[in-house]
Amino acid sequence: MWFPIAIELGDAKHAYGVIVPDLPGCFSAGDTMEEAIANAEEAILLHLEDDFAPGNARVPSVSTLADLRARKQYRGFTWGVVDVDLGKLSAKSLRVNITVPERLLNTIDEYAERHGESRSAFLTRAALEAMAKDAA
Repeated sequence: MWFPIAIELGDAKHAYGVIVPDLPGCFSAGDTMEEAIANAEEAILLHLEDDFAPGNARVPSVSTLADLRARKQYRGFTWGVVDVDLGKLSAKSLRVNITVPERLLNTIDEYAERHGESRSAFLTRAALEAMAKDAA
């Protein structure tokens, strides 16, 4: 799942800061922009852990970059996105055997690849989104 991030530029004396606007209180930092962005994935996963506890399946909604850039509190920030594999939220991954029509499986694989996801990550995200929608 792609999360927009607001990046506060650092310099020789200050670290780069990252805010995840769609997850209030979620932020990271790093000595370089690359490090700050990489740290943002871990921060997002830690922030979401409670949302994915047993019995919960809340997939957060994400804003568009255009909407976020229009907000006054983010003026002067640089923008990026972080790809977070929600499948990492489970402490243990299990291999399962499911039956899916070949044509559908091919379509799933093509979709997942176009969106930079694995088959497992796509199916996990789709299931979580369906359950969250049903719970709402």
